[in-house]
Amino acid sequence: MYRFLLTPRWWGINLFVVLAIPFCVFMGTWQLGRFEDHVQSHEQAEKQPDPSTRAAKPLDELLPVDKVTSGRPAVATGTYADQFLVPGRELDDRQGFYVLNMLRTDSGKALPVVRGWLPGSASGARVPAAPRGEVTVTGDLQASENARSKGVDVRGGLPQGQLGMISAATLVNLVPYDVYDAWVTLPKPEAGGTGGAMKPVPAAAPEGSGLDLKAFQNLGYTGEWFVFAGFVLFMWFRLVRREAEAARDVALGLVPDGAEAGPDTTAGSEAGPDTTAGSEPSEDVREAETASGR
Repeated sequence: MYRFLLTPRWWGINLFVVLAIPFCVFMGTWQLGRFEDHVQSHEQAEKQPDPSTRAAKPLDELLPVDKVTSGRPAVATGTYADQFLVPGRELDDRQGFYVLNMLRTDSGKALPVVRGWLPGSASGARVPAAPRGEVTVTGDLQASENARSKGVDVRGGLPQGQLGMISAATLVNLVPYDVYDAWVTLPKPEAGGTGGAMKPVPAAAPEGSGLDLKAFQNLGYTGEWFVFAGFVLFMWFRLVRREAEAARDVALGLVPDGAEAGPDTTAGSEAGPDTTAGSEPSEDVREAETASGR
């Protein structure tokens, strides 16, 4: 009854099933592993002390920025140079902008320093001037932003002096010196500026260290891949069962071998008067012939 499984058509179906199910299981397991990594990173971050409470260290000792050094206080000495405004940044449920200055260090490279946040629009805004001369700043270390970072504007077309993303890859095109692949945010406010003193910008948690939407997306993808595997197996059993029932009906003579199910369309099966040659005349015809003397 199951000899049909050895036909070329079923060889193709069987091969697809044999390859599809392990692939779906592998992808589901991989997505589950990604979700577990997020959970583990979140648990480790909760066990660690607040990075901002740890002792400050020189900037170069904390680079490159990773999940351990992100948020740690970094110390750098230099002179403030170019200033940029970073619009579209929210703080305390209010829209505003960051005030960012480039701190040129003795190494020749510059460190982006977010000195604070001001409410309102960055266009035409008056901001407090940066301190003159050599300064030593201590700020919470942050990794360069990317297109997925909150508040980033990747559309471009911003006015001169404004910046959509705090990133070394963006800043090197705007300043004539090298830039650290990191930035710091000052934990203490600076006075001055229209609308009151600038507010400090809290350091953000490192990317991938919390149970964010992306983590639960991985969990959702896990379920989808396992559902796909179950669906492929279900459809295979359903096709096999239907094919086996059709073969059994043919073996029992319920369906002619090679015949297709459907209405009988053979010649002479349609309803209508019997016009077969040699058929006997009807009773009305015989009575008419008797009356005429035939």
